[in-house]
Amino acid sequence: MNTQRLLSIIADQREELLANDYSKLCPRPEESQLDLESNRAQVVIGVRRCGKSTLCEMFLKQKGIEFAYVNFDDDRMENMKVSDLDHLLEALYMTYGGFRYLFIDEIQNIDGWPLFANRLLRQKIHLFITGSNSKLLSKELSTHLTGRNNKVELYPFSFSEFCTMKNIDTVSLSTKAKGLRKRTLHEYLQQGGFPELFNESNRIGYINGLLDAIIKNDIAKRFKIRNVEALRRIAAYLADNYCQEFVAKTVGELFGVSNHTAENYYSYLKEAFLLVGVNKFSYKSKDRVRNEKVYVVDTAFVTERNDTFSLENLGWKLENIVCIELMRRYKPLFYNVFYYKEASSQVDFVIAKDGNVKELIQVSYDISIEKTRNREIRGLMNAAKKLKCNNLTLVTFEEQETVEENGYSINVIPATEWLLTS
Repeated sequence: MNTQRLLSIIADQREELLANDYSKLCPRPEESQLDLESNRAQVVIGVRRCGKSTLCEMFLKQKGIEFAYVNFDDDRMENMKVSDLDHLLEALYMTYGGFRYLFIDEIQNIDGWPLFANRLLRQKIHLFITGSNSKLLSKELSTHLTGRNNKVELYPFSFSEFCTMKNIDTVSLSTKAKGLRKRTLHEYLQQGGFPELFNESNRIGYINGLLDAIIKNDIAKRFKIRNVEALRRIAAYLADNYCQEFVAKTVGELFGVSNHTAENYYSYLKEAFLLVGVNKFSYKSKDRVRNEKVYVVDTAFVTERNDTFSLENLGWKLENIVCIELMRRYKPLFYNVFYYKEASSQVDFVIAKDGNVKELIQVSYDISIEKTRNREIRGLMNAAKKLKCNNLTLVTFEEQETVEENGYSINVIPATEWLLTS
């Protein structure tokens, strides 16, 4: 691709960038993880359309930084090769003049990009990079940008950000305010947190289109998958059966593929951030690797698809939202999130660091039925004894109390309060 053709594309992308209005957008906590003056590449990764580009653009503009910009998620650049990148750099200089900051969107579409990025870093250019494939970025970052990257993971809007976009009071303790927060949580359980859904009337069409782009562009094309329909059906099945353990044999038998293929497809779906895997807690590494529960990156993939069969389970939705919130809170702090399961007890989430258990978290939408309440409390108590942990939390939709039993104290907290507490 020659410089003149790239010059036209860069000019179009610049016009689109200048037309963006960020005055009404929600600030995101992940901005604090970006470092303006660092000599390392600032790499923001996450599922398509979760707001990676907006995060970087808002950060740079709010800091008053003049930057050059290129977006590789453009059909006109689909066949670009690494050999074209010098022409691209020339087109960028012709468009923007001399620049110290360069924002590169969806760079994983170009094979060999890390060597190009390394060259720019050696030239003292500050790089902001986004990508929608965790495995590819992680592999290439560790190979070519070791010690020269700062990786930030971004998810769709949290409940707190959802409330901000809805102008919901998250502080007042009035009956009205608490009622509106609960109503908004029900909306969040259904709609999910993709930013563009706030202005989208056809949500099912949007999510189906997004899912199709992830399947085709982020997985099938990249991993040269022939049986795309099997991949699509497995993705839908796992999205419908979220909050459950992944069993390759079961998936393989259902869709007529080998266990190995089922495991590969599951891995690809996680790499594209459609699914999130949580390992079983165990002091034996083989048990941690072998057992995993499946969650969706956003409940919109459950509720807003046209072929979904998991609309009514509010307990699973709440558990899924808690899982993703834990990822937001703890991964940047290098904590691990597990689940715990033994014959005598089960706990949804175990928070650990350096092999030490810091907190046990159980999620149950409704514990008003005594049998359910006893099951959830017993699970926490049994796990607390085994794992020697005294920090116990039970997240529900609206119950709030402190349960004292057998020397342990369980903080039962409404989901709205837990989700809004950083």
